[in-house]
Amino acid sequence: MKKQLTIHYEWLNHWKELPDSEHLLIEKATEAAQDAYAPYSDFKVGAAVLLADGTIITGNNQENIAYPSGICAERVALFYAGANYPGTAVQTIVVLAQGDLVAQDECVSPCGSCRQVLAESESRQEEAIRIILVSQDGKTWIFDSIKDILVFPFGVK
Repeated sequence: MKKQLTIHYEWLNHWKELPDSEHLLIEKATEAAQDAYAPYSDFKVGAAVLLADGTIITGNNQENIAYPSGICAERVALFYAGANYPGTAVQTIVVLAQGDLVAQDECVSPCGSCRQVLAESESRQEEAIRIILVSQDGKTWIFDSIKDILVFPFGVK
């Protein structure tokens, strides 16, 4: 039996087309990316997480000379939220990357490890997480759930 997967997402020419309420998340993710510790790759990633209570958590990638001991921006933000705001649902995550390794018009999507953490976060809170990916020139992809970019997560039903 053959089955078909469908991916749903929205594409915007610029993040300023998003509701004003999400502009602050983009700004916070941008600030976080600028403070990333990426001396080896100069690939700076920022993430901003909006919690159900209105709290915004930011994270950025943290490289380490003993590769792969670093950690991605998404997991920094999600793990901080889980450790410091247990039981508070994550509503939205914004992810963006900066640097010469990233094309100006390219939205960088979460790596496999970050996708898996997002999948487990959704499963644990029994609520989808809105994912907003922003390129350096403002192009934006919006996913209503990690299920649209990770179709067969490990151990999550």
